[in-house]
Amino acid sequence: MSLKIIAAVTAGGALGTLLRYIINLAALPSGYPYGTIIENTGGSFILGGVTAWFLTKKAPEWVKVGIGTGFCGGLTTMSTLASDTVMLAARDASAPVIYLGMSIFGGLAAALIGFYSVSFLLREKGGPSL
Repeated sequence: MSLKIIAAVTAGGALGTLLRYIINLAALPSGYPYGTIIENTGGSFILGGVTAWFLTKKAPEWVKVGIGTGFCGGLTTMSTLASDTVMLAARDASAPVIYLGMSIFGGLAAALIGFYSVSFLLREKGGPSL
């Protein structure tokens, strides 16, 4: 593993984590974990889009891991999803079902939308189709 890859993952992770913190601060007053939903679905959308991009465009490995593993990994959070689910279950037995449904299916939908949106844009600009 090269120093450039380590630096890219570190920088991407720091930026993703900072954005996650800002989103959580903005969503905190609602009392519901909207921040985590936004972070995870947004990160899924971005990762879906960059996956489509990198399947058709050449990029150095450090760029790929800096954005994917670093930024998207720092932005999204499985541990907070789990913690929020437990917190919601303590309040109301049905709340985690809705939250998990929005998080899981929303994340999958966002990744697909990101992937196919970028694929469509690349095709429109004369790029190869996926």
